[in-house]
Amino acid sequence: MPVMRETEFKGEVVWLGHVPAGGSIRAHAVNALDLGFAGDRGARHEGENRASCVRMRNLYPQGTEIRNVRQLSVLSTEEIEATAQEMALDQLDPSFLGASIVLRGIPDFTHIPPSSRLQVAGGVTITVDMENRPCVIPGREIEADLPGHGAAFKPAAKGRRGVTAWVERPGELKLGDRMTLFVPDQRTWAP
Repeated sequence: MPVMRETEFKGEVVWLGHVPAGGSIRAHAVNALDLGFAGDRGARHEGENRASCVRMRNLYPQGTEIRNVRQLSVLSTEEIEATAQEMALDQLDPSFLGASIVLRGIPDFTHIPPSSRLQVAGGVTITVDMENRPCVIPGREIEADLPGHGAAFKPAAKGRRGVTAWVERPGELKLGDRMTLFVPDQRTWAP
């Protein structure tokens, strides 16, 4: 019996970004990503392991080596558009957000269950870690190009920042690919 249930939802890859290692979180738009087990080759968040950050401080001292489940930042067009609207912008460039992948077509994307899979037919598969909470860093990128709007990002993106993910099955992911959403086949936790 499969432990992952295929859903009817498919997200079309409408934007891909590469965030080079050693710089800001600003992504460069690309037509394809070469995804290995360590993530996007040459990217800021590439690696099978990483140092724990402030988000994990209740589990580990900052800097502790842990598994890297934050290789990719995945967002939805629909949620980016809603965030832009709340920020009084006509549009919000995914490059400001450090996005790796932007999908269209999966509702309430930020809240898909942890451990869900997004899979291209017969190929690349990524595993969702969890919701990517908004922070001030994308706001700095926004402010650099759109003065007066950066501070509005964090509150506007609450519940719309997408998810972090890691590569389960490597391969090339391309613009126009369709990723099927698989969710864990278990009931909601109810202690």
